[in-house]
Amino acid sequence: MQLKPKQLDLIGSELAILWEDGSEDYYPMEFLRAHSPSADNQGEQDIFGNVHGGTDQKEFPGVTIRSWVPVGGYGLRFTFSDGHAHGIFSFEYLKRLADLLRS
Repeated sequence: MQLKPKQLDLIGSELAILWEDGSEDYYPMEFLRAHSPSADNQGEQDIFGNVHGGTDQKEFPGVTIRSWVPVGGYGLRFTFSDGHAHGIFSFEYLKRLADLLRS
């Protein structure tokens, strides 16, 4: 069974997620924008493994989250202050990002 968020809050420059199991993770909004899984951000891979598109930009200073919407029962789509609103952050991907932040 997939772990789902119980509550989301914007606190300063971070997104706080309280998960169903009681654990909490905190994500800098700029970090989430930089790690957006969208094709605009990451590019798209063809059948030969070549990546097309995407951006070389790795930092998004001052970018904040304006809003979010649930996607199915598996993820969230954020709207960022720079207008970026593509990419679905699956709950599994959010947990992997939290692990990356802790390491």
